[in-house]
Amino acid sequence: MAQTDQQPRKPRGGRNLPAAIGVGVGLGAVVAASLFVVKAVFMVVVAAAVAVGIWELTSRLAERKDVRVPQVPLLVGGVGMVVTGYFAGGQWAAAILAVTGLAMMVARMATPPENYLRDITAGVFTAFYVPFLATFVALILAADDGAWRILLFLVVTICSDTGAYAVGYKFGRTKLAPTISPGKTREGLAGGIGLSMIAGALLMHFLIDGGTWWQGLILGGCAAVTATLGDLAESMIKRDLGIKDMGTLLPGHGGIMDRLDSLLPTAPVVWLLLAAFVGS
Repeated sequence: MAQTDQQPRKPRGGRNLPAAIGVGVGLGAVVAASLFVVKAVFMVVVAAAVAVGIWELTSRLAERKDVRVPQVPLLVGGVGMVVTGYFAGGQWAAAILAVTGLAMMVARMATPPENYLRDITAGVFTAFYVPFLATFVALILAADDGAWRILLFLVVTICSDTGAYAVGYKFGRTKLAPTISPGKTREGLAGGIGLSMIAGALLMHFLIDGGTWWQGLILGGCAAVTATLGDLAESMIKRDLGIKDMGTLLPGHGGIMDRLDSLLPTAPVVWLLLAAFVGS
């Protein structure tokens, strides 16, 4: 038989694909059950994800860079931002972000002053990156048709990743950001944007009162771009820390932060576009 230089492609990132699919289906079931049974229950899921995400990021910072972020005020303030955002609005969540920063400054005074500025800077970054961005999920949910808006938000973000994986796996040749994420290609990005735009057009037209297909095209395209940028940003953080995953909680996926990386920066964009198109 003739020899060939072509080798079977491995799953992206060496992931356990069956485990990843199983965990993904399980997470989807939890989200759907909480979202469409009692809306407020979904906030428990979001708050729990935020708390675990904060713990993962701060733990990796401590392990790899010896950055000591005051975890208690950050966890309390982070959960408070999300819950308050849902019940009272974004301005109160922003106020809690400021109070959380002040609380971390005070809590860090209980330890020696060396690296005080570094630790507080990392804490403020974490407070913004994880719970404050997640607050926009709460703001999306707070609308009268919030469950359907959350479904739109989740589907366009997932379609971005799915389209990018499928098209990149089959047709990917040109690296998108080889020094950050070698597996990403420009062809995959185009596939992710295309699938996300199609999903956005369909869901905006059929699920959102007052929504039109062209609004969904815009929303889906923007969501795909921000989801990709969010994925790249977390890849930068992990490369700086010298780790592959933020955690091991989700088999085949890594940690909670490895699933939130594309969702967090996409949430404020989707909230803003929905508010502009159909009101908040």
